[in-house]
Amino acid sequence: MRQLDLFDPLLVPVESTDVEYKAARGGLPGSFWETYSAMANTEGGTVVLGIAEREGKLFVDGLSDAGKLRSLLWAQLNDRQKVSCNLLTEAGIETVAHDGKTLLFIHVPRATRRQRPVYLGANPLGGTFRRAEDGDYRCSEDEVRRMLADQSEEPADSMILEHFTLDDLDGDSLRQFRNRFASRDPDHPWLSEDDLGLLRKLNAWRRDRATGREGLTVAGLLMFGRDEALRDPAAVPNYHVDYRERLSDDPAVRWTDRIVPDGTWPGNLFQFFQRVIQRLAADLKTPFQLDAKALLRKDDTMAHEALREAVANALIHADYRGQGGVVIEKYADRIELSNPGSLLVSLGQLRRGGVSECRNKTLQTMFQLIGGGEKAGSGMDKIRAGWRSQHWRSPRIEETLRPDRVRLVLPMVSLLPPESLDLLGRRFGSRFRALTETQVQALVTAHLEGEVTNARMQEMTDLHPTDITKMLRGLVKGGFLRQESQRRWAHYHLEAVGSPHSGGDSLHSGGDSPHSGGDSLHNGADAALLAIAAPARAKKRLPPAEMRAVIVALCRDRWLTATQIGRCLGRDAENLQTRFLTAMVKEGRLELRHPDVPNRPDQAYRTKP
Repeated sequence: MRQLDLFDPLLVPVESTDVEYKAARGGLPGSFWETYSAMANTEGGTVVLGIAEREGKLFVDGLSDAGKLRSLLWAQLNDRQKVSCNLLTEAGIETVAHDGKTLLFIHVPRATRRQRPVYLGANPLGGTFRRAEDGDYRCSEDEVRRMLADQSEEPADSMILEHFTLDDLDGDSLRQFRNRFASRDPDHPWLSEDDLGLLRKLNAWRRDRATGREGLTVAGLLMFGRDEALRDPAAVPNYHVDYRERLSDDPAVRWTDRIVPDGTWPGNLFQFFQRVIQRLAADLKTPFQLDAKALLRKDDTMAHEALREAVANALIHADYRGQGGVVIEKYADRIELSNPGSLLVSLGQLRRGGVSECRNKTLQTMFQLIGGGEKAGSGMDKIRAGWRSQHWRSPRIEETLRPDRVRLVLPMVSLLPPESLDLLGRRFGSRFRALTETQVQALVTAHLEGEVTNARMQEMTDLHPTDITKMLRGLVKGGFLRQESQRRWAHYHLEAVGSPHSGGDSLHSGGDSPHSGGDSLHNGADAALLAIAAPARAKKRLPPAEMRAVIVALCRDRWLTATQIGRCLGRDAENLQTRFLTAMVKEGRLELRHPDVPNRPDQAYRTKP
């Protein structure tokens, strides 16, 4: 039986997705169905039958009768007592011969919102699974109910609210919306309507034809509601919007500005949108240009449009029944937007564009009328184009579970920052200069963001996922990157300092050290640092006061990263940062090399004079 290594060509076609290996010499394993449900309800993936995983290593066992197993699989996929939905096609099940053994590659697609939840047995509340980093898990009843609600053809925001009236709306918000609408399209026929007529056209006030009942809709209240009405338990109990500016150099300052419903403003989505856009766009440069038609100065750029689109998308696609509300954070080097709810299309479809699925269609129409919320699945294209126009790194989108949230990160950092290129050049020497532009981009991403993945490179390049996998693995073989999490969603990090392939065996050669003038480490510094750290290296448990004293001694008159400090002490860098480094900065015992961006992956610490 042959053991596979991480670079086996057999694994290259599937490494870019979520992969599960299962031994199946005795037949179709029972755990297959939980994985099938979990992959379908998350981001899809590939199940490989015939490869066993033991103690973190992969072994090709093969299948005793692949034809029989395939027939059994099809029979059970179409048995509604077994599973609620068959997502597979003939092309989705591959029979692969390898070293005289037969394997089955089963490619499970992400279910559409109308197919989810994909569940086992007869009861979705007890038979629905999803996948997280720590494995498959059974969904809570609340998660399942939200999936069932997303199936509905009736948008979540079109529901008529009982016992709410026009008095629950903020008149100023509606007037300002009308003015902004008129500035974009002054001849639109809806503008001739009175307030109630405009609300009807917007579907903010609706009549149910089946029952004859009419009233204010969820969208109408969210967009124009008064603060006290929005906070009413009978309205949208989990509604919350929050804008935070984190621009202070002082780590003790939580935020420099904040917008949150506090009773001093109406608290609705329209007012939040207006206030947030103004603050986000305050630092954007506006070149002098004239509007071709009106010959007036045009104070707008592609980046401004991208920001409006990003904020509108977060508000439009939020599941206001979910947890945490809409949170927008502005840092010195990035903007982060997150909203409750899961994606209604796959990440792949979102990157490709052209597919529009919307949770709150009425809100989408409202925002589209004032300049945000594309309907044709081109919103992400507009955001990416706006960021490219500034030569910033590509936006990154992530989906997390428990609770369901979608997060969009908009880096305001150069695609290839000179300081990163300089650091990597010193770290890898002449070998770095021989790399292609895409390979350099992968290493810069690993440096700036702490890791690089196949999915992240798909957001930044036009390469096929398989070609990206080959490129990343080539960088691993070349000693530039190290791979983690082969079994699930492979992540790549810059090769550790002192590895056989990193071009050096000292802290100095590793390039993690901030290398500037007298602050850089010099030849022979490693031995001196290890001598200072000897008390910690000699004991697995060191009293906190002693550990702090050793850290202070290590960082005296030099900058060291958390990784370097951890290597000296023989401790986990992340744990050190959580338990000691952050607290010591707040106490004034250490200072940050980059105080304006505390969370930089290459952040370094020095004992404060």
